[in-house]
Amino acid sequence: MLSELRIENFAIIDHLELSFHPGLNVFTGETGAGKSIIIDAVDSLLGSRADATQVRAGVERANIEADFSIPGAVKKAICEILAREELSDDATTITLSREIRLNGRSIARVNGRTVSVGLLAELGEYLVDVHGQSEHLSLLKVRNHLGLLDSYAQVKELLGIYQKTYYALQSLRHELQALRQAEVDVARKQDILTYQINEIESARLRPDEEDELRSERDRLANAEGLASASQEALQLLDEGTPESPAASDLLGQVVSLLNSISRLDPKQVAFSVQIQVAFDTVEELAVALRDYLEGIEFNPKRLDQVEERVNLINNLKRKYGEKIELILKFADQSRQQLDAISHAGERIAALEEAEKGLLIQLSRDGMALSQKRHSAAEKLEKAVEAELEHLKMDGARFKVSFEEHLHADGVSLNDGRRVAYDAYGLETVEFLVAPNQGEGLKPLVKIASGGETSRLMLAIKNVLAQADQVPTLIFDEIDQGIGGRVGAVVGRKLWELARQHQVLCVTHLPQLAAFGESHLRVQKQLTEGRTVAQVVSLVGNERVLELAQMMGEVSEGTRRSAEELLETAKKAIQTPLSRGG
Repeated sequence: MLSELRIENFAIIDHLELSFHPGLNVFTGETGAGKSIIIDAVDSLLGSRADATQVRAGVERANIEADFSIPGAVKKAICEILAREELSDDATTITLSREIRLNGRSIARVNGRTVSVGLLAELGEYLVDVHGQSEHLSLLKVRNHLGLLDSYAQVKELLGIYQKTYYALQSLRHELQALRQAEVDVARKQDILTYQINEIESARLRPDEEDELRSERDRLANAEGLASASQEALQLLDEGTPESPAASDLLGQVVSLLNSISRLDPKQVAFSVQIQVAFDTVEELAVALRDYLEGIEFNPKRLDQVEERVNLINNLKRKYGEKIELILKFADQSRQQLDAISHAGERIAALEEAEKGLLIQLSRDGMALSQKRHSAAEKLEKAVEAELEHLKMDGARFKVSFEEHLHADGVSLNDGRRVAYDAYGLETVEFLVAPNQGEGLKPLVKIASGGETSRLMLAIKNVLAQADQVPTLIFDEIDQGIGGRVGAVVGRKLWELARQHQVLCVTHLPQLAAFGESHLRVQKQLTEGRTVAQVVSLVGNERVLELAQMMGEVSEGTRRSAEELLETAKKAIQTPLSRGG
């Protein structure tokens, strides 16, 4: 239930704080006073499109915030959403807010935490149902009728079962179509895959061979320079020349001299040890360098082989992947594809058999769904006709029309007919109405009378709302196009609806407003040269005065009429109309 609503800088609203009560809350006031703006603010709070034009002139942002108490009927669903978003795992109240900025951006919050606007909308579906003037038009759209019937019939579980089968069938057919298409050019694909696999396999790639090849290529390409440097180093270390003795010879002389020193001065034996280590190291280096020199290969043929191997790997990398590991992975995937193509016929046969089973299951699920819809439609028709009778449309008829479309590729029914199907079932639905006795049934869109349309919409909404668990219902000028006599009936119907829901209603009819358990007057006021919308809660004489003003110029007669309306409403609700259906 909506308990508190706070609006700042939204359209002509400067600052507004409203408290709401259970039951029927009515808004009255002159045209343009801002009644529908309050409803628009709630709509924006619940995730509808918001833009900069809603921000009050002269400020940077508008803010809307509302507190809701969560009834048991929707508590589980809301708590699951909150837990999923890590906002809360249990709640009895929830606060939604939305900030609309002049630059067109908006910020949504739940319990003070920033969230997506989509989450506001998702939560709003469980909290408030807004039936604005534009929403009346949505009832005139045939595509919405099936959803309304399903809501009344409470077929969510059956529809879920049907859709699970439906989407399984679509997925299977998608795979089947791909396999059949592949079968058309299977020979070409087999040739391509076989060529790719053979090309990679014949290369006999090893994951680490690129580094080895590059190293070997560098040695082969620089063999002459490596040999020359090695020879020169070896000569200096161990061979020497007539002009310059080898380093090992010079170190040998140093060894002899330092050994003499250690013999004459035993404390300097460390000199002998160190020079011997150096001498041994040079000897070992000379041996290693000689082995390296002998291993240097002047082999142009091997260099060509290495270059060819590197080029082969680079060519494969351009085709199949940036690394040898990716090339090998591509080959594995190609083998799998080739295997799948090779066994496509077997897979197609298996899928075709599974398709038959899913079509049979879809037929069963669809007929079960249709049966519940037809049963609910009969009750809905009676209930709406009873509501229309209460709304002074005696003799009006309401019909839920079902239409099946024969299709050769459809699902088979028990009588052998094949009918088309989609994600929502085996039939289409349209609401038909005959407003006056003796007239034929027509689509809703064909009804010309504004008053009849409004009453029909209220009747349908009234019946559908009984199956609705949303705690708060908002009706924006549901009385449009109807007169005072019917307005009293509409008021009583809304009061009865408010026994199961909190109802907020914008109205211009005093006969309807008299049924309100909370009466709020919206008025415009000039403050510091600017128009500001204000809301006043009316009780006692103030309420009588407001009802009198709604009937015309205030006089003793209109005041008495207003008092009589309140008294009549009080008596009427003591013996409420029974609901049809």
